[in-house]
Amino acid sequence: MIKKDISNRADVELLVNTFYDRIRQNEKIGFYFNETISDWDSHLEKLTDFWDTQLLNARNFKGNPRTAHIKVDNRFNHEITTKEFGEWLNLWFKTVNELFKGEVAQTAKDRARKMSTHLFMNMYRYRKVDA
Repeated sequence: MIKKDISNRADVELLVNTFYDRIRQNEKIGFYFNETISDWDSHLEKLTDFWDTQLLNARNFKGNPRTAHIKVDNRFNHEITTKEFGEWLNLWFKTVNELFKGEVAQTAKDRARKMSTHLFMNMYRYRKVDA
């Protein structure tokens, strides 16, 4: 397969669907997703909107990833660590690299790295810690 860069919504959809198929099967972090997301079709559509906006400036995403991740962290009693985010990020990089190459593909990896750090730091910041 000759790899090309991410250039349209169909490419973003392929990336998102392939990645989350792998996430759902991942023994280390899949359960966080599988136990939280009840409607995968609508969630994948929302994630495609998110990445379409991030990568192709589509401006069709509506939502608050920070709040959503804080809720998930609360649900799992704050056991989510940088290790889980690292697993997510490594799988994202592997999926991007297998499917695409080019400037937008690199942007997908760069934004995911930045986003994972931002989301984890916000989750950590909002944890209620007994003094």
